[in-house]
Amino acid sequence: MARFLAHAAAVAAKDLRLEMRSRERIVSMGVFAVLVAVVFSFALDPTIRARGIAGAMIWVTVLFAGTLGLGRSFALEAEQDALQGLLLSPVDRGALFLGKFAANLVIVLGVELVVFPVYALFFGLDFRGSPAALAGVVGLATVGFMLLGTLFAAMSAHTRLGDTLLPILLLPLLLPVVIFAASATQRLLVGRPPSEVMSAVKVLAAFDLLYLLVCTWAFGHVVEE
Repeated sequence: MARFLAHAAAVAAKDLRLEMRSRERIVSMGVFAVLVAVVFSFALDPTIRARGIAGAMIWVTVLFAGTLGLGRSFALEAEQDALQGLLLSPVDRGALFLGKFAANLVIVLGVELVVFPVYALFFGLDFRGSPAALAGVVGLATVGFMLLGTLFAAMSAHTRLGDTLLPILLLPLLLPVVIFAASATQRLLVGRPPSEVMSAVKVLAAFDLLYLLVCTWAFGHVVEE
């Protein structure tokens, strides 16, 4: 197990080092998220209270910004055939998947640290009511998003359609996670107690566990194909 985790950490560190050098994904995702928030701020009818729909707007932004970044998560390996080298190395397929997942998770969480303050600024949202519960909902939903997203990014990276295929495969399966995450986020933003979102937290945790087991197992078959 220690060797498995060490291999996963090495893969994640490699991806994060490459991202910190180029900042290609995190900059494009951050700029995209801010632009979406700006569009929402101008498009929203002033008579509509933004707090009442902020949860949906935030998760739409996170979903599309995250999908934009996922499309590039296997780009370097695909362009330079580096994935074949990784597959030939003595690294378990599950460790390779978890390493790619961890790197994607860190990048998307970094973008979310931009998204939430931007929405707070544009729409006057207050996240101080139940910060622990909100962080739990966002964290669990993002983990599920990245588990599925990493698997389907690997699947679409070696196809002719590439980035075009990724959202078509990913979004239908991700819909339950987004629904529960947006609903729970919305309840917390309007001041509901954390106890009201505990059922959503449990469902998100269950989805995360299911996605972790299935995606880790399926990744080896996907990259072999």
